[in-house]
Amino acid sequence: MVALAFLLGLAITVRLARRSGLNAELVTNLTVYVALAGMLGAKLLMVVFGWNRYMANPRELFSWDTLQAAGVYQGGLILGLVTAYLYMRHQGLPLLSTADAFAPGIALGHGIGKIGCFAAGCCWGTPTSVPWAVKFHDPAAMALTGVPIEIALHPAQLYESGAELLVFGFLYWRFGRPHAPGQIIGMYLVVSSVLRFMIEFTRNHEQALPFGLPLSITQWIAIVLAAAGAVLLARARRPAPINQPLHA
Repeated sequence: MVALAFLLGLAITVRLARRSGLNAELVTNLTVYVALAGMLGAKLLMVVFGWNRYMANPRELFSWDTLQAAGVYQGGLILGLVTAYLYMRHQGLPLLSTADAFAPGIALGHGIGKIGCFAAGCCWGTPTSVPWAVKFHDPAAMALTGVPIEIALHPAQLYESGAELLVFGFLYWRFGRPHAPGQIIGMYLVVSSVLRFMIEFTRNHEQALPFGLPLSITQWIAIVLAAAGAVLLARARRPAPINQPLHA
């Protein structure tokens, strides 16, 4: 599912980059670098969240289970954004226009990747009695991810997958309409983060909640990303100076 997410996300990104007049080869290279950084960042944040467990058994850091795990999405997004920024500055790609071309593909890849999470059993939801609750039955899933078996759970992975696929559809449609540079990536950060914030209330949290408050680390990250998106949207709505082209 990760491979499928990458390939489809790449296809969408290159298509939108060409529509924006961007160098398709540079954008393809950037996609590869961002994907590698994203996988590394997701695993790094996963290790941070499970620090006590990994420190108690350092060999688990290099276990097959750890290598198979997708990690924590926000860690991948943050390191991916940093990598993208450095690469775009180095290659002279317009920052906001390039980020706009990436936004729909990121949402699509995220949505597909979460189907893989559901298949593996990771990122499971909290116990619930809703009619659409799901149960995991295979002990191998519990051994791999820790998901409880034979307990009715919120299908939090599918909530997130569905939400991101809807975000993809909206952003892809919005990209085809007039927009200022930074508007599409700003919309992605705001809408995706708000949805993730709400879905987190149905997610099981193995790590302690920070600051003694009823919010997860992921929710705090979502707040920061949503604020960054709001800044981009506010910036994009400012009128361009006279005699200056509207691009970034």
